[in-house]
Amino acid sequence: METIDGMSSGTQAIQGRQRGFILALLLALITAAGILLTKAMPSVVAEVQRDQEEELIFRGEAIRNAMRRFKAKTGNYPISLEDLVKVRPRILRKLYKDPMTGEGEWDIVTAVAAGASGNTTGLPIAAIRSRSQKDSYKIYQGKTLYNEWVFSASDELLGISSVPAGLLPANLLPGQKPTSAPDPLKPGTP
Repeated sequence: METIDGMSSGTQAIQGRQRGFILALLLALITAAGILLTKAMPSVVAEVQRDQEEELIFRGEAIRNAMRRFKAKTGNYPISLEDLVKVRPRILRKLYKDPMTGEGEWDIVTAVAAGASGNTTGLPIAAIRSRSQKDSYKIYQGKTLYNEWVFSASDELLGISSVPAGLLPANLLPGQKPTSAPDPLKPGTP
């Protein structure tokens, strides 16, 4: 028996079954792709966080170095981070945001302790740190929380050392200056 378009009803049934098979195959492929994407998602998230950590270190060290140059040039620490981009010649290309927080604001560490009110406005800024309290993949200066990664323009600031703990000799405390020990390779030294 032929239909109006010239195809038999048996041919139409075979084509209908083929369309159903292709649709089922397409659905299975989409499901498999979804499963693979959910397996890959944690590694993508970790990679993004590692990239943000590298960016945090780059930006924090750039601002720290700019604060050091600002102090060397003016004799004082900056009162605001904006001062670092206002000084001429430029010591910081732009004021970087904290990559670990959505708003991009840094936690400010002042060179002097805040008063009873806790207000730090107008106090000289000697260090910055992230406001994020998340755990890191990387260990920076012996710390694993982002808000503990301090980028300090001073070697010793309110008990916060800018020297990584791993670089200090075992018997030397942060802030303590190393003494020169006798060199056993030089003749005439005990």
